[in-house]
Order: sequence, then C-alpha cells, then structure tokens
Amino acid sequence: MTGPTDSPLPEPATKAGQEGLDALLARPGTALIGLDFDGTLAPIVADPEKARAHPEAVPALAALAPKVAAVAVITGRPAEVAVRNGGFADVPGLEHLVVLGHYGAERWEARTGEVTAPEPHPGVAAVRTELPELLERLGASQGTWIEEKGRSVAVHTRRAADPQATLDFLREPLDGLAGRHGLIVEPGRMVLELRPPGVDKGAALAGFAREIGAGSVLFAGDDLGDLPAYAAVDELRSDGTPGLLVCSGSDEVTELRERADVVVDGPEGVVRLLGALAGRLS
Repeated sequence: MTGPTDSPLPEPATKAGQEGLDALLARPGTALIGLDFDGTLAPIVADPEKARAHPEAVPALAALAPKVAAVAVITGRPAEVAVRNGGFADVPGLEHLVVLGHYGAERWEARTGEVTAPEPHPGVAAVRTELPELLERLGASQGTWIEEKGRSVAVHTRRAADPQATLDFLREPLDGLAGRHGLIVEPGRMVLELRPPGVDKGAALAGFAREIGAGSVLFAGDDLGDLPAYAAVDELRSDGTPGLLVCSGSDEVTELRERADVVVDGPEGVVRLLGALAGRLS
C-alpha cells in the first residue's frame, strides 16, 4: 500500500498556486504551513469533543515540520483542546509547532508547552448564561448542542432532524443575542459560533507569517471560518509572498473549493499532501 510520503504532489489549478508550491519546494526553510484543525486535520464528527486528528496526521507533520520554517495549527478551538485532540504535545519533530487557538487569541508553543492569552471578552459569559433559555424559548433545545469554548460559545445543529433548516432558523436570533453583548456570529458546517469581533484566522495567519518572515505560505482549511485565512494568503501574494490555498474538500461547504488552488479529499487527503511534501523535501 502506498504511504503518505510516497504520494504524488497534486498539481495546482492556478498559476498563483503553482508559484506558491514552487516557492515552497525551492526554499522550504522559509515556508509557513498553516492548517485548520476540524475538517482539515481531524474528520468532522457529530460530537466535537470526540474529534481527533487523523491517525497519520502527527507522523506526517513530524516528518514535514523540521524541513520548513514553521507549522501553525490555526483553530477556533481553545489551544489546549486542539493540542490534546491533535496529540501534538511532546512529539519529536514538532518542537517548533505553534497552535493559534480561538482564532489567534490564544497561543500554544510546543517548545514550552504553555498557553498565552489575554482576558476573555465579557460578552461571552453573558451569552453563555442566556443561550440555553433562548434555545428553549425558540423550541430549538432538542437536536442542538452547545459547545463551551472558553472564549466563545458554539451552537451545533448536526444532531437535529433537519440540521440546515435549524441552522437557518437560529441565525437571526443568535445574531441578535451576540450583537447585544458585543459579539459576532461565525457560521460553519452545521454550527453557529458566537465570538468576539476582530479576531479571525486571517489575522492570525498574516500576523504569524510576518513574525517569522515567511517566504511562502500554504494554508489548508475546510469551512467558512477559513475564508479569512484564504484572504490573508491572497493579500500576502499581492505583497510578493507566494502562497498555496488547499481545500480539505466536503459537500457541505463549496466556497473554499471554488477558491482553492488544490482540492484534496478531506483530512486523509490533507495528510497525504503533507506526507508528499515531506517526501519531496527529504
């Protein structure tokens, strides 16, 4: 059976994507590999607490990370949860891995094992208190699930009888609740997340790229919350930093697929891409 490091590299569908891949292969020591977690490194599951990285994700990252400038996992989850669910701690080869949690509001570094973060937005606590009563009043408490994320709160509809209809029904009232407390609603794959404004994966990716002086950037994502990171790569390209946009494909979200340079088959495809890159750089 062919392993991830034996897989061929996919051919980008755009000139900009090919330039990004070429730059990464030519100068890997300046490359930043940015990755979403859920749906990209970890398969989507009905209960987010049970999400775990694809079994070959950590080996592929450990093979690739020493050959590039940095690997950053950029996620809406708390950093410590992503580290735990990803199995990223104390892995040889991942000493310089960084996890930017809560869209960059938190930062975990493998070399120290510590998380740094500012104080949470006060609106999150207020929303957390009011949300169960609101869902009950709307008749939407059955089939929905509230995920406590520390610096944000998410309402999942995947367990509902009609997940998309429930998501659409809840959008307006949750927008109102979030707005009253200075938060915004971020839609995703059968989830609505109430979180503070001004932080997103694009800002996190661009800031980290500037911090390390990245000479090229690859970003892989699967959901609407990854679109700001796609925009950040586009901005970096316009400033002269080559970039490659990868979509961890799904039938639930098409916007990323339409903008990506490379589309792979979910987390398994992402792992094979990472492994193929590691194999080419060996």
